[in-house]
Amino acid sequence: MKTTVGLVLAGTTLCLAAPVHAAEGGAGFYLLGSKGPAAAILPPPGVFFQNDIYIYSGDLGGGTELPTGGKIAVGVDGSAIIEVPTVIWVLPEEVIGGHLGLSASLPFGWKKTSAEATRTGPLGGITTGSVTDTVFTIGDPIVSAFVGWEAGNFHYQVGTLVNVPIGDYQEGEISNIAFHHWGADIFAAATWLDPNIGLDLSGVVGMTFNAENPATDYRTGNEFHFEWAAVQHFNEQFDAGLVGYYYNQTTGDSGDGAARPFKGEVAAIGATIGWNFKVGEVPISARIKYFHEFDATNRAEGDSVFLTIAMPLAITQPTNVAAE
Repeated sequence: MKTTVGLVLAGTTLCLAAPVHAAEGGAGFYLLGSKGPAAAILPPPGVFFQNDIYIYSGDLGGGTELPTGGKIAVGVDGSAIIEVPTVIWVLPEEVIGGHLGLSASLPFGWKKTSAEATRTGPLGGITTGSVTDTVFTIGDPIVSAFVGWEAGNFHYQVGTLVNVPIGDYQEGEISNIAFHHWGADIFAAATWLDPNIGLDLSGVVGMTFNAENPATDYRTGNEFHFEWAAVQHFNEQFDAGLVGYYYNQTTGDSGDGAARPFKGEVAAIGATIGWNFKVGEVPISARIKYFHEFDATNRAEGDSVFLTIAMPLAITQPTNVAAE
């Protein structure tokens, strides 16, 4: 277990609102890029804490439209700094041959969205001038359950995440961290980690399903996401490699508030560096990930940075029951 905690915690699931993308408000509640190296490896049984700081800046230039806050925004750009503290509990009991993990996150932070113009009213017939909306508040809590297995160098994980719509939603505004609707994401992850050569190859696929926002009568379509990482561990302390993701909204938006069935698509590639160290006897995992987006459709292109710190709060010691 000497390096296990450091290797896996930064790959724990994380979700929250990104600034300006596709779907209502330009965001799905699953945060792209939140998975990474060791994405399918569970930490040992115990309780863990992870804190992520997410920084994003992007724009939806030209005359491209974005549905947000019950309006249609044109020429949108945005930025955000959001912190996401997460508590993770891995149970010691075996579940269908693996171990069960539970987690809860509560995002909060700052987000700024600007638009060259907005359109409201029937069929978007009422146009207003430029607008800028800045908010610092709490988003919707995210709860998750996942099961992980291992077989030699191969690790597997399946799970689900649920967006609980009780955050501070700013009705009628174009900038929000909370989503004001239920949502669920189902994902599967796989990792191949060879401790002899230090190579980690990880991939995650998932689908997000969204309920309707009752404040805007808007329902975001289903969202597919794929994330990958290829990382080389140089020793027990340092690793570095490449990361990336692909997003595709597979069904159009709907509901009375949807003027037309928006669909979004984007890809990203970036790099990551990990550092494992100790404070006293407590192992700490630190990771930085950078992503640059490209080939966007109905979605912003921008740059994002994840800063992650993770540590164990309590490790469950195994019970030795073998008789001599």
